[in-house]
Amino acid sequence: MMKVFSKINKKGTGIFAAGVLFGTAGIKVLSGRDAKKVYVSCTAAVLRAKESIMKTVTNIQENAEDIYAEAKAVNEEREAEMVYGEDCFEEASDCDEKKDEGEAEEATAKEGATI
Repeated sequence: MMKVFSKINKKGTGIFAAGVLFGTAGIKVLSGRDAKKVYVSCTAAVLRAKESIMKTVTNIQENAEDIYAEAKAVNEEREAEMVYGEDCFEEASDCDEKKDEGEAEEATAKEGATI
């Protein structure tokens, strides 16, 4: 019978037994009240971080919308300057007059082309 015990790998068996012991103890520790308090605290911290991140994202989105609207306005102003000239933004009546003059010239040019 002693020959049977001599064939057993004592180092491997000891490591296996230690693993089983630590695994069993680990399950007990991880399912205890103290562990649950740690889980709750960590989850609460994650939720606070999420809230902070969402506020930052919302702020960035609002700023991006403002920037986009201002950029569109700048492009519309540039386009209007190219079509009607710089005087259009100084006085609205000048802009309307130039617009009417431009339309009249276009109509005259079309009539001349058809004759």
